[in-house]
Amino acid sequence: MSNTDLDVLYEDNHLIVVNKNAGDIVQGDKTGDTPLSDKVKAYIKAKYNKPGDVFLGTVHRLDRPTSGIVLFARTSKALSRMNKQFREKKVQKTYWAVTEDAPTPAQGKLIHNLLKNEKQNKSYVVEDDRGKEAELDYKVLGHSDRYHLVEVLPITGRHHQIRVQLSHIGAIIKGDLKYGAKRSNKDASIHLHARKLEFTHPVKKEPIEIIAPPPNDPVWNFFIKS
Repeated sequence: MSNTDLDVLYEDNHLIVVNKNAGDIVQGDKTGDTPLSDKVKAYIKAKYNKPGDVFLGTVHRLDRPTSGIVLFARTSKALSRMNKQFREKKVQKTYWAVTEDAPTPAQGKLIHNLLKNEKQNKSYVVEDDRGKEAELDYKVLGHSDRYHLVEVLPITGRHHQIRVQLSHIGAIIKGDLKYGAKRSNKDASIHLHARKLEFTHPVKKEPIEIIAPPPNDPVWNFFIKS
């Protein structure tokens, strides 16, 4: 993806929000692949003809195989204020997941203790107090002949939370081999998409709602059309 291919959903002097492709990493890691943050910096530098280094603060992250909304701060003031909103749970995140089996009941709340295994980069539901409490609300939005569209509102922000909690109740996300999917997606993505982000603008104090279209593939397209 070249810098001009960035799908910018919102942009002003304080924030920039992009629709991340599945497979992009948000910040640099041991793979050495170019992170989304570097692509966004290059985009800002080119668009505004900025000399020197571009400031860009990473407010939150998405797992590499997940697509959807990623918010970056363009100033240190915006970064600290957005970090505070996330910390205080004043940001509402909405995800869409396509699952192999429908969760039952069709709507509910999940609360589990999750324990992260650093070596495996995987989280597990544990029945004791070693884990951190993870909470989310979900509801089924639709069905195809093979898959199910589930809307998820995470209340906490634990490692792989949506993936492990849905898997635990038998609603495994399409393509998510790590958490039990029958087969992988060709592009190594999983059908988990950060669909909507609602927050208060850190400087203008206005309510902001951002919605990201899901990736262009037959499964997502079916649910968008239906």
